[in-house]
Formats: sequence, structure tokens, C-alpha cells
Amino acid sequence: MKTNTSRKEPTMITLRMMSTALLMNERDELLMMKRSLHRTLSPGLWAAVGGHLEPNEIRQPRTACLREIYEETGIEADEIEGLRMQYVLLRLNGQEIRQQFFYIGRTRVNPRVVTSEGDLYWIPREQVLEREIPFIFRSLLQHYFDVGDTPHPWVGSAGFDEDTGEPTIHWHPLLDPLRV
Repeated sequence: MKTNTSRKEPTMITLRMMSTALLMNERDELLMMKRSLHRTLSPGLWAAVGGHLEPNEIRQPRTACLREIYEETGIEADEIEGLRMQYVLLRLNGQEIRQQFFYIGRTRVNPRVVTSEGDLYWIPREQVLEREIPFIFRSLLQHYFDVGDTPHPWVGSAGFDEDTGEPTIHWHPLLDPLRV
């Protein structure tokens, strides 16, 4: 029996889930991390606090967010006001689907730990977009600054603008169609 050795095996698409916090203080500053140059993902760029969901957190991205906040800042859950999911972002990176949950909250507490992941700074809202930020995160921040807090989360999917062919995020309100 002859076998076809030129046929490619199907490529497996994997899933990476992350949870991120956009923490603001009373001066309307956003807590941002200037990522270490030694990081694999976005070295030297500005980002928010967050990271990957652990296996026991797959159904609890808020738990993962609170854990990441504590690990990277030392800020405790009871020191954060109004933490709620505002965005779910989907994008394809090679053969990996990345799903990221973004939570918005406020705190009066300054970070109190040092992390090898990067340095933490409070950045005034009007200066946030002047930083060197990955495209996906910049798009999310621009949307949030334009739209503000809403009673529902938003879903963003990375893709291309049909007219220009440029990378973009397509935003849609996340609503339960049976309760609208």
C-alpha cells in the first residue's frame, strides 16, 4: 500500500487564556508596567498588570485577575473598588487563539512589591497613549477612553479593516439576546 507523504497533518490550534487589570487611582491615573527587557512577550513595552490563567482558574478569570494583581503589585482584593469585567479580547497569534479578560477597578493603594516582570508606574490618563504600547492593548485603551464605563462588557476580535486592510479590533457589546 502506497502512502502519501506529501499530505500535511492538520495543524492544532491551541488556546491561551489571560486576565488583566486596568487599575485607576483617585487622580485618574492608570497603573502600568514598563515590561522588563528580559520578558518573552512584549519586552520593553508598556502593559497592564495581568497574566495567564492557571488550570484551576479556567472558569474564574476574575480570580486569576486578583491573583495577578496581588503577585505583581501586592495590592489585596479588598483594596480594589468595583472590579468588573469590561472587555473580552480575542485574537489569533499564529496557531494560538488568545483570549484575554480585562477588568476595570479603582484603588487608593500604591504597589508595594517589586517584580522581575517590569517596573510599575501611575500614568496620567492623558499620557497613557503616548507610551509604546502593543497594538492590541492600545486599541483596547483607545476604545475604553472613547466609550468609558458601560453597564455591559465589550467583545473585541482582532482582524482587518475591510476598507483599508489595516489591522483593527472589531468591537461589539456583549449582551444576552434573551434579556434585552
